[in-house]
Amino acid sequence: MKTTLRQYSGLVLVGWMGLVSSAPAAPRANEFQPPVNIPPAAQILATLRKEHPRLLAHADEFARLHQRVAAEPQLGQWLEAIRRQGERILKEAPSRYEIPDGLRLLGTSRRVLGRVQTLGLLYRLDGDRRWADRAWTELEAAAQFKDWNPRHFLDTAEMTHAFALGYDWFYEAWTDAQRATLRQAMVEKGLKLALQVLEENRGWAAARHNWNQVCNGGISMGALALAEVEPDLAGRCLHLALRSLQRPMLEFAPDGAWAEGPGYWNYATTYNVVILAALQTALGTDFGLPNIAGFAEAGMFPIYATGPLDRTFNYADAHEGTIRAPHLFWLARQFNRPLYAWYQRQHAAPHPLDLLWFDPRGEQPAAGTLPLDKYFRHAEVVTLRSGWAERDALFVGFKAGDNKANHSHLDLGSFVLDARGVRWALDLGSDDYNLPGYFGKQRWTYYRLRAEGHNTLVLNPGQEPDQDPAAATRVTRFESKPDRAFAVADLTPAYAKHARRVERGVALLNRRQVLVQDELQADAPADVWWFLHTGAKAQVGADGTTATLTQGSARLEARILAPANARFEVRPATPLPGAPKPEKQADNRGVRKLAIHLPAARDLRLAVLLTPLRENESPKETSRPVQSLRDW
Repeated sequence: MKTTLRQYSGLVLVGWMGLVSSAPAAPRANEFQPPVNIPPAAQILATLRKEHPRLLAHADEFARLHQRVAAEPQLGQWLEAIRRQGERILKEAPSRYEIPDGLRLLGTSRRVLGRVQTLGLLYRLDGDRRWADRAWTELEAAAQFKDWNPRHFLDTAEMTHAFALGYDWFYEAWTDAQRATLRQAMVEKGLKLALQVLEENRGWAAARHNWNQVCNGGISMGALALAEVEPDLAGRCLHLALRSLQRPMLEFAPDGAWAEGPGYWNYATTYNVVILAALQTALGTDFGLPNIAGFAEAGMFPIYATGPLDRTFNYADAHEGTIRAPHLFWLARQFNRPLYAWYQRQHAAPHPLDLLWFDPRGEQPAAGTLPLDKYFRHAEVVTLRSGWAERDALFVGFKAGDNKANHSHLDLGSFVLDARGVRWALDLGSDDYNLPGYFGKQRWTYYRLRAEGHNTLVLNPGQEPDQDPAAATRVTRFESKPDRAFAVADLTPAYAKHARRVERGVALLNRRQVLVQDELQADAPADVWWFLHTGAKAQVGADGTTATLTQGSARLEARILAPANARFEVRPATPLPGAPKPEKQADNRGVRKLAIHLPAARDLRLAVLLTPLRENESPKETSRPVQSLRDW
């Protein structure tokens, strides 16, 4: 079974085998000083609200939602869509213990969670006993599973989340015996196992990536659900989880971006917000955790990482699909950022949490009200665009960053390009997570994860990784003006074995052309390749210095400005001669790459101008001078 990052019920469903070997090592517990003080286990539940429901919303909040649905046409439409989902669930069999790839129960855990969220919202809004009865059938079946697959703890955490909501949102519908069944399952299959990991500060508890937020988030939901019955266990879990959670929360600083890519931004922030929201409703306090630097800015990332076609700049293990994030509504209300709510209203699936956290504020940015360009520090990601409203606007995503980041590819210097309603330069995204060694020693043999599978440079290709897997690079210059925006990245650490200096600049000229310029200095001649992956048809001009990409009636011209001896060629999206060719990797059918090959470069300035062409517009000759990146 193929497993990748994909969308499910409006939230991200992630298949993933465990902590990636490329993840940065986390410090031991006594070395990490969380910025927010968390009360000790014996005191953390002092303000616990005794009544149920108390997770994410109280009974009076559900009552107000019922009134809002009648007053807000968009909410009414969403509720009808969710009710149709509920009616379908009534006819479906309960989930079974299934590990189709031999590793993950995650699909089942996510199915149970999605069903409980849907049925639970409907029950809280209309009280129909059918929703509760079907939820019990689902939860009882999962309670009888032999385990919740703790070796892949995401599965355990998401199932605990499902049981927490099932216990809390249907609380008065259950008998004492039913509540005991749900509590026992959460305690034995979830919380006790999590506490061992938290106390030993290992695995996901010490991580700085999405695993931490998902596992701590799911377990904390369980702790808050049954806290008055299991105060000692719940208090210990919650205290340690909220200390641990601060590790990945620090990674949002300073601008809200996420090194694991937009898909895992969604997964991580989903659980980050769920636990913060539940703390507020169950304890009346979030302990100040939302004030951790960078977290308030997190909602800016999907807004800027999404192009005019609603496709994301999908670096790392990510797909280019639209980010649908109900928690943006919560972030909008928490930080008074109506723009976050505007984004989510355009993209909602809908999901039960869209209704629960709905915010009607915010509107599409008018000209001049929101900067067109953004540099996300720490993640080292830049996006440039010609406008916010037009579907045929020009959009560029460009990255430097850290190849050691969780879920990273060897994609430093890569970019995507949208214009005239087409994604001309694309990122192939992740491959099948079940490929041998995908998260191990074979990771850098797979084409989609290598530099040659991205829109960047390859120097002296061969069997070895074609960028340094340990390299960390930075955007060294960023400028945004009405007629010109650009970013320059120092990529030298990625190619240090082959060159003394490698820099790439990407510029938006007059908001209608893109200049990609590379500069390289090497002590010995380097075999240099330049790539642009595309789903468009590609035709190289007679002299090789131009190429025209065509998709439907849309066209884009690529023109080499320097050096004089450079020529385009069109190649399949497959490994170079001499590069690894592992079996069963994606064949990238329908994708080709525009390439430039310079077999003996020592002091190189390579400049390519990309110009989207309007209908019936002919390419124009250009004598644009090529300046050094230092003179940009």
